[in-house]
Amino acid sequence: MKHDCHYHPGDPAKWHCGECQIHYCSRCMPDADTRQRRALCPHCSKAMRYLGAATEVVPFWQRLGAFFRYPFHTDPLIVIAICTLVPVVAPANLIGILIWLVLALALFKYTYAVINHTAEGHLKPPAVSVAFTGSGFDIVILQLLVFVLMGGLVGAAAMLGGPILMLLALAFVILALPASIMVLAMERSVGAAVNPMNLAVLISRIGTPYFLLYGYLILLTLASGAAQDFAVNHFPFWVAQPLAGFLNSTFTLILFHMLGYLLFQYQEELGFASDIQDETAGQDTHQRDRSARFDADIDMNLKDGNYDRVQSMLKEALKRDRDNALRIGQLYQLLTARQDTDELYRYHPRILGWLADRNDGEGIAGVLATLQQAESGFKLEDPDLSVRCARALYHRGQFKPALRVLQDFHKRFPDSEQLAPAYLLVAQTLANGLSQWEKATAFLTFIQKKCVNHPLHEQITVYLELAQNKEPLKGPKASFSVQE
Repeated sequence: MKHDCHYHPGDPAKWHCGECQIHYCSRCMPDADTRQRRALCPHCSKAMRYLGAATEVVPFWQRLGAFFRYPFHTDPLIVIAICTLVPVVAPANLIGILIWLVLALALFKYTYAVINHTAEGHLKPPAVSVAFTGSGFDIVILQLLVFVLMGGLVGAAAMLGGPILMLLALAFVILALPASIMVLAMERSVGAAVNPMNLAVLISRIGTPYFLLYGYLILLTLASGAAQDFAVNHFPFWVAQPLAGFLNSTFTLILFHMLGYLLFQYQEELGFASDIQDETAGQDTHQRDRSARFDADIDMNLKDGNYDRVQSMLKEALKRDRDNALRIGQLYQLLTARQDTDELYRYHPRILGWLADRNDGEGIAGVLATLQQAESGFKLEDPDLSVRCARALYHRGQFKPALRVLQDFHKRFPDSEQLAPAYLLVAQTLANGLSQWEKATAFLTFIQKKCVNHPLHEQITVYLELAQNKEPLKGPKASFSVQE
């Protein structure tokens, strides 16, 4: 059964909490250890079950093209070439027979390794070395024993129940053969591979797709036989023999890759978990990012409607990191949505500073309007913040709110270094935004008289000339000349 994330519908679940009965995706569990398959539920802190790629894997009937391309990767092509071409040039004696047997064992070992490799989430073929090195050559003997025992089962049914029981046993053996191959490849146990109950359980857990796959396997077998028959009947023997061997090996790899993929697709029903390995090779999937964990908790609590909890979390985070822009922005959005004027007033210096950094004049105007409704005559107490907010308002066309922020600036902050920039901004707002040239001139004159030692004092003459000519008050033109 495929599950979506409880908090992100449409995203496949990766983890499941048996206590809470909640499914989580990777975004909900950024701190989970996917390599060790360990994670604690964010709600009850109990260990969860890892689902792997069970909920996001593409059904095998949508990957038919990929199945047919599988044998034509470099590694399987090398294995097939060695196992089909070397016997052709081998001497026709005992040594040649031994070479043929060894290569046949290697090919069978490789095909069974394909099942395990695919079931573990590797969609690319195993390396060439898998066929010729290490253990695992006993799989051929185990498969022969399975065939012998299945044949014995059919024979016993014929002796005990006659033709009818024999046909029923034969039908079950043929139907269960793909399941038997999958079990043998995964467990390396003859007993498990011939146990009728074991095979029946596997088939029932996979369900209808097993019979769909069975139909594809029959078609593959028929196609392989027809292709080999065509090669034998239409080409010389020295061409037909390796070509038939190549075709037989190719179709066998396709068949075994499909069996492995079926295990991978239905891993949850079969009781194991694996992920797509090749696409994430080299990446560190074990992320211990506390910030990401915090964001995931906020997201889940918001979707659960725990707004008080989220607000408390953000306030605690800002106690630890006072100027964290991300948390300030999240708190601003939450307080605005909740219309929490008291908390908005409490955090307004940091929120307005965050909005000014983003040049969000509309946001600043909204916060100021809310605060002025809550407290008649509200004024900012920080001259630097006042200028930053007014500048953002001016650049966003919020001229009247900008003037209100800087109203009586020389009375409220007479000794501030921001007096000249503040009143220059007032003059620009009056002139450029409201076309009030006389008032703009008055503020420029004030700067010229009262801010003699400020660096802006030298530029005021230029601004006054622009105001007299009713031209936009812009800063002096940049000069790129180099003085010698």
